[in-house]
Amino acid sequence: MEKVGNEILQQSLSHLASQISLSELPQPDAIPIFVFNSLNWNRSSVVAVDLPHPHLDACVYNFQGECLPSQLTDGSKLLFLASDVPSVGYRVFWLCPQLLEKGNNTPQSDDTKSGLRKQEHFDPKRLILENEFLRVTVDEQTGDLSSIFDKVHDREVLSQAGGNQLQAFQDSGQYWDAWNIDPNYAQHPLPPMLLKSIEWLETGPVQSRVRVVRQLGESEFCCDYILQMHSPALKIATTVHWQERQVLVKAAFPLNLEASFATYEIPCGAIRRPTQPKTPAEKAKWEVPALHWADLTTSSVDGTSYGVSLLNDCKYGYDSQPNQLRLTLLRSPNWPDPEADTGFHEFTYALYPHAGSWESAHTVRHGYELNLPMQVIVLRSEQDQSNKSLPPVGSLLDLSAQNLILMAFKQAEDDPKQWILRCYECHGETANLHLQSDLGLTMGESVDLLERPLLTPQFSSQQQIFTIAPWKISSFKVR
Repeated sequence: MEKVGNEILQQSLSHLASQISLSELPQPDAIPIFVFNSLNWNRSSVVAVDLPHPHLDACVYNFQGECLPSQLTDGSKLLFLASDVPSVGYRVFWLCPQLLEKGNNTPQSDDTKSGLRKQEHFDPKRLILENEFLRVTVDEQTGDLSSIFDKVHDREVLSQAGGNQLQAFQDSGQYWDAWNIDPNYAQHPLPPMLLKSIEWLETGPVQSRVRVVRQLGESEFCCDYILQMHSPALKIATTVHWQERQVLVKAAFPLNLEASFATYEIPCGAIRRPTQPKTPAEKAKWEVPALHWADLTTSSVDGTSYGVSLLNDCKYGYDSQPNQLRLTLLRSPNWPDPEADTGFHEFTYALYPHAGSWESAHTVRHGYELNLPMQVIVLRSEQDQSNKSLPPVGSLLDLSAQNLILMAFKQAEDDPKQWILRCYECHGETANLHLQSDLGLTMGESVDLLERPLLTPQFSSQQQIFTIAPWKISSFKVR
């Protein structure tokens, strides 16, 4: 099903790209790159484009003719920062096989080229990743993180060495093995993982990546620490060859803060849990299910606050202490299927330090961005440019409010000429929805989940503004 869905997505985006009008090429052999953003806010993030030929000397231009920093990776892909891609929209960039100086038909030298910068050589013991937001140090003895320094707010994020420490526990004795974690698992820790190797994979203006390989029993964990330009979050891309039985593995982050509550994302909302449970009911909730993120935030005496969010793209179990967040990565139950989790796993999680609350730091958005990366489509520019209906930059749908998340945009069940827009408020605050679109969309009446009309006295049809209550799911007909 995933393969079929991806094929439909690629076909749809390719058709959209074929309808975009392109202006004069920056070079005769330039290739257009179409970057699509499915989320309802402007985004900037690093994307990868496949080169027509391996190890091709190339540069990426924006539509204003500016050459962008780029970086060769894996020999056949070029990384670059796709900036300011509009809400539920797209932006066109150009891949140029060679960078020419103005008035000169010869390529620039490597010294003057601002685009492609190939991997540099580093002392393997200097395991520091750094961008404009963070400076991250990897412990060469363990592969854990010995430091995450927030350069913007001038503070150390970790309370001690051992960030992203992979902790393993014996997890057995439960009747419903696949559903229940042993409540006493913490009393049965397994020996620390063995470090097999650490190596630099990339370093450059766009992305730095260090690979750490560790061994647990018969299983191998390969973690890539990734720090990208313009990103305040450290990504940890992990692949695992999992062969254990009745073992639980968690990634632990000891944090340089003290928080009374942890906040977890749940469907269309968030929930708080105390980090020091007192009642039997609170103590029974030691493992918390969550969607894209969990967060610890503390407030100081001067009213300022600081926090850390732990994001994930497919792992939904967390636990917390006043100064620690942990993410459950893997289990291996025997019943009902002893082979259920055996084999190859691939997932990514990320640590996002921030000033202020999780709401003001837009943790919800960062969680969605990790889960829904921007899509890249490359089409040859020799296509006929007549009858193109879309501009080089477009926003198909913008909800305006920062605390609204688009859930669905679909055809109405009873009228194919109308559409249904569904969104929810994500911060627990009132939101004002003001629909904007390059397609000339107009909001109509509010409807319920069965698409039946609702009485909405707070809706202003002339101003196209609708007030949405905190945590509310709202649906509208759109023409």
